[in-house]
Amino acid sequence: MISVLFDDRQDVMEITKDNENAIEMAVEAVLSEEELTGDFEVSVSFVTNEEIKALNREYRNVDSETDVLSFPMDDEFDGVAILGDIVLSTQKIVEQANDFNHSMEREMIYLTVHSMLHLLGYDHMSSDDKKEMRAKEKEVMKNLKIFK
Repeated sequence: MISVLFDDRQDVMEITKDNENAIEMAVEAVLSEEELTGDFEVSVSFVTNEEIKALNREYRNVDSETDVLSFPMDDEFDGVAILGDIVLSTQKIVEQANDFNHSMEREMIYLTVHSMLHLLGYDHMSSDDKKEMRAKEKEVMKNLKIFK
């Protein structure tokens, strides 16, 4: 069982039940790609650029906005693996969807996949790590049949 907890703390875009379902499918797709089974919990928060900038400054010492932050937990409670928190800037989702000429939902799903991989230990600090992570992202997006 996979539990995704949602927290909407912004008013830039309406987060619909369809958006939440798509995010849940993305979380499941990443776990499936990694061949992970069991009970998992992830939280997903929707925030403004202002809030994500403050979080980025506080936790990463980077004083700028970003599209997504990942906070791995790697904890367990009553047999449920608590993977961590995903924080999405809805303003960045809108901006980047426009910049890349694709839907806001596609951008939201890509950022969720990206962040889930971070929660599972992937990173993109070295070129080899970046190449591996990008390949995983592409495979999950292909499995979700999300291309544009």
